[in-house]
Amino acid sequence: MSPFIPGPPPERGLFCNRTLNLRAIKAVGYDMDYTLIHYHVEAWERRAYEHIRDRLVEQGWPVADLSFDPELSMRGLIIDTEKGNLLKANRFGFVKKALHGTQAMSFEAQRDEYARTIIDLHERRWVFLNTLFSLSEACIYAQLVDRLDAGQLPGPMGYSDLYEHVRKNLDATHMQGRLKAEIIADPERYVIDDPETPLALLDQRNAGKKLLLITNSEWAYTEPMMHFAFDRHLPAGMTWRQLFDVVIVSARKPEFFTTRSSLFEVVESSGEALLRPHTGPFKPGTPYFGGSAVELERHLGLSGDQILYVGDHMFGDVHVTKNVLRWRTALILRELEDEVRAIASFRATETRLAERMVVKERMEAESCQIRLELQRRRFQYGPHSDTPTEPELVARLAALRTEMESLDAELGPMARAATELSNPIWGLLTRAGNDKSHLARQVERYADIYTSRVSNFLFATPFVYLRSPRGSLPHDPSIPGGTPVFGASEAGGGISGTDGGE
Repeated sequence: MSPFIPGPPPERGLFCNRTLNLRAIKAVGYDMDYTLIHYHVEAWERRAYEHIRDRLVEQGWPVADLSFDPELSMRGLIIDTEKGNLLKANRFGFVKKALHGTQAMSFEAQRDEYARTIIDLHERRWVFLNTLFSLSEACIYAQLVDRLDAGQLPGPMGYSDLYEHVRKNLDATHMQGRLKAEIIADPERYVIDDPETPLALLDQRNAGKKLLLITNSEWAYTEPMMHFAFDRHLPAGMTWRQLFDVVIVSARKPEFFTTRSSLFEVVESSGEALLRPHTGPFKPGTPYFGGSAVELERHLGLSGDQILYVGDHMFGDVHVTKNVLRWRTALILRELEDEVRAIASFRATETRLAERMVVKERMEAESCQIRLELQRRRFQYGPHSDTPTEPELVARLAALRTEMESLDAELGPMARAATELSNPIWGLLTRAGNDKSHLARQVERYADIYTSRVSNFLFATPFVYLRSPRGSLPHDPSIPGGTPVFGASEAGGGISGTDGGE
């Protein structure tokens, strides 16, 4: 009998951008929320939304009738706080889809607004939705833009002012802790149970890797949530605190990775957590508050590419650790599972779409050649042929136009369906039209590997050598991509994509 664990379904793979030998990793750090612990997104974000809305109602805003729309926003979108728009951009920063408030902008309005705009996330105008925690914020902002345009909100206020007000109320909701108190009181309602995650971490620990928990959540939330998610799935007598070599709460990421801050021990006394300044080596089994990555590296005797950090926040977990510390990085994208399944379910249609696009490309190529031949004859220059006759060429050009119109009518519904996979408004997380999305580009740049959940490491083992696929460019004959400048049969590749306004 084979001792091997069966391979994962495709949606639970580890996807590698930069070759990573897990055997060379000496320590693995983890974020907690939406990394080690996954939540029922709609349940969590609906309650977060309701807390923000109720605060606004208390302030006299006429918004009691608003409700959370889970399809209105998704991770990777960008809020244009200057114009009150929700945007999806491609890898180059060009806007490919836009809503003003909750209404889709027309092609003409979007072109007029953004044709000369390249999104630069360093500018304060743009707010990138880094995590699933951003969905409620984006949803209520878009809805409030509609109310602002209708003159239903109090006081003189611009779109930027409106966003700051939403942000302030969201922060206040988290600071008051009412939402987290609800989750602690009823974790079964909010937390997705995954017994494979503790097993994956046990594999890593017993393979000699140091395990680190570095979370922005406070101790009063971290301890009960980790107890609920982990302890019942660990060997008898073992708790989650014994699983980790270092536990750091209230880490203030991304500042934890970029600055130096005081480190405190979390001292539990009479059911309360008190803080005591700490200097010197870390103590086993003691949770810590604050501190810095530099201090942690010194304690571990490790640095740079000896450490892998796993988190769900594109900037706070992955971008900064890669840029500043040169740690290896893994991004958790829970939505990836639905995305991969959606792509697989669309494969037959996609194949048909690609086949019909080959036909369209050939007709377009013939049409272009006929137009050029007619142009050369008309202006009497360059090499041209006297056969077929000009009327015959004109007739053939008209026939091609008719055939292409008919083909476009066939392609249109398939192309539209491709843009609505996973989300009817925004489509796939990693695509923007026929290109990679802005989020996908960041995943490529900053995440050495990415996957849908931590427990996917279970299938790979702590000893895996993850190899990235060979990089490709449009001229690479082994990878379909774009329109070739010569026949597909000569290039050895195919045609990919549709018109789609690209």
